[in-house]
Amino acid sequence: YTCHVMLEQQMAVNNEYTPSSIEPTLGSFYNVLMKDNTWQVAEIIQKRQNTDTKRAEYYVHYKEFNRRMDEWVSTDRINMSQGVIEDGNKDDPMLESLNGRERKVTRNLKRRHDEINHIQKSYDEMDPTTAALEKEHEALTKVKYIDKIQIGKYEIDTWYFSPYPEEYGKQPKLWICEYCLKYMRLEKTYVKHVSECMWRQPPGKEIYRKQKLSVFEVDGRDHKLYCQNLCLLAKLFLDHKTLFFDVEPFWFYVLTEVDQNGSHIVGYFSKEKESIECNNLACILTLPPYQRKGYGKFLIALSYELSKIEESVGSPEKPLSDLGKLGYRSYWTWILLDILKNASGTVSIKDLSTMTSIAQDDIVGTLQALNMVKYWKGQHVICVTPKLIDEHMKSAQYRKPFLTVDVDYLTWAPSFKKTKQAKKH
Repeated sequence: YTCHVMLEQQMAVNNEYTPSSIEPTLGSFYNVLMKDNTWQVAEIIQKRQNTDTKRAEYYVHYKEFNRRMDEWVSTDRINMSQGVIEDGNKDDPMLESLNGRERKVTRNLKRRHDEINHIQKSYDEMDPTTAALEKEHEALTKVKYIDKIQIGKYEIDTWYFSPYPEEYGKQPKLWICEYCLKYMRLEKTYVKHVSECMWRQPPGKEIYRKQKLSVFEVDGRDHKLYCQNLCLLAKLFLDHKTLFFDVEPFWFYVLTEVDQNGSHIVGYFSKEKESIECNNLACILTLPPYQRKGYGKFLIALSYELSKIEESVGSPEKPLSDLGKLGYRSYWTWILLDILKNASGTVSIKDLSTMTSIAQDDIVGTLQALNMVKYWKGQHVICVTPKLIDEHMKSAQYRKPFLTVDVDYLTWAPSFKKTKQAKKH
């Protein structure tokens, strides 16, 4: 509340020297007042008229800040008296290289690139084609028109652009049914839909139920529209492109909280039905109201429990986002430390992989970060002491997760047998 009052005061001061006839130049950089009451350099990306106030608003990207901080601001939050801080970049020749015939050549590479999680690298660190694809993606998804969504009892601020159809994608707020995931532009349409919608849980088969937690396995082929809507919803909170329409090759595992009204969506992960690279997870999301409550690690743990039933070794699709790396590294560390603490005798990397279904490369990387593995005579050897294990386990980062998967409540069988080659991965 205090921050909001201070922001209004700063806006009032700024408004004193902002002539209404002066407008910011699209593509240029100005000092803009953020919600935390600090002035930051930001690029003016787009302009629109607010449907409620009928005043102009500008979409800004704060330099050196994550794109989830991008927002629509009124003119009085832009320091017009100081003027342009720096001019924006003109057309990038690297983007132009993807036009015409060369675009056809890179279509398959682009499709693959679009289906992986975003990795934070500078353009200089990327090869030219990847850098061009990144710049094209950024240009296409620069403006986030949907500011908020209403889903169930939650009104949630969105983080990123999502390619909803244009008549929906340009709305400041979308209304989404928490059961069937149908999206609507108007509150009255939403209220009518909720009164008539017969859904009270995701489609597909319930594979896990313990107390208030329930997980449904949804086939992207059998429930295509639901899975497409799920991906569109997820994209509002994921920075990079994920699959929206080609959902048939995927399973979706939807986590819900159950009460007397129905099963309320918490998050999900997707998984390729047949992964050449033996990935056991393609995309993962916990909706913002449920974050920092252990649901993310629960979904990660579930992906490995399914791999154990398949008698295969799995790994998440790479590269992981920064947040993905933190979540997985924390999960892997806890699992491995717990085994090593209670192990009697020598345990090899291969043994750990067999017990956990975690890929050997992921195990080696995790133990190296903990300084618990050495390379000796051409192979990695685990080198630990009880004292070292105890020191790591005392860290808050590696404590037992809030939620764990109780396999006694998991009723699931793979739809097909894995090949021997997959087992050896």
